[in-house]
Amino acid sequence: MHNENWDDLRYVLAVAETGSVLQAAKRLGVNHATVLRHLAAFENRHGLPVFERTPNGYRVLADREHIIRAAQNAASAIQEVARLAGGGERGTMKGTVRITSTDTLCALVLPRITRAIKADSQDLNMTLLSSNTHLDLIREQAHIIVRPSLKIADDLVGVAACEIGFAAYATETFHDQWLGLSGPLTRSVAGTWMAENISPDQMTTASDSFLTLAALAAQGAGAAILPCFVGDLHRDLVRLSTKAPHLRSPLWVAHHVDTVQTAPMREVAGQLSDRLADQRDSLLG
Repeated sequence: MHNENWDDLRYVLAVAETGSVLQAAKRLGVNHATVLRHLAAFENRHGLPVFERTPNGYRVLADREHIIRAAQNAASAIQEVARLAGGGERGTMKGTVRITSTDTLCALVLPRITRAIKADSQDLNMTLLSSNTHLDLIREQAHIIVRPSLKIADDLVGVAACEIGFAAYATETFHDQWLGLSGPLTRSVAGTWMAENISPDQMTTASDSFLTLAALAAQGAGAAILPCFVGDLHRDLVRLSTKAPHLRSPLWVAHHVDTVQTAPMREVAGQLSDRLADQRDSLLG
């Protein structure tokens, strides 16, 4: 790739990842006119638009996402070349690694794990992206995905580090009312069990967050199917072993099939898998 082509492409990549010309300009240390000039140069040279301009910013066109994915791979490869050329060793941990996971794992499990990984290298930065939905990997450029699922998505590659357990929890004054699941949680192992075993007229308030469901259950709003590492630690909740079985789901540490894995990403993914496996008993409940 010629230098001028890569120079344009890195501006395109910055806009794709931030969704904004102004934010891209801040990231690159230039003014917004410079960013617009490079965007126009790239689009004019290739004869195609890359973005849809919306009131909320710049959105990558669906049939152009492969361009951004290739640009991300090129950026990762260039960083890896620079690291190796500078004498970096395989285990060097330097740079930024972005991890996306559920709100429960980001709140209760991953902070102490990422802190322990960070303690091994002061040059490593990590970003935790909390979301119960499938993250937009183009926009957020997440490197590693930590998510419970019965099977891994076709566009992901990874390992099941351990299993997460799920059970029913409520206050001691449980009256056979259940809290419902909404959004992405309906596709979880908990959502599948509830759809097959709890009738709609037994359900009250619903939520797309296990943390919110735990708070509702603690207020006496009904019973909730929760990850055991959430329910077991809640002082106001008891496990209802006779009301629901102990469910389990693999916990995956994965990355997108097209992501170029740099040394820091491989190291962090390996440590995440190992440290989650070390907590298998508490996570399974």
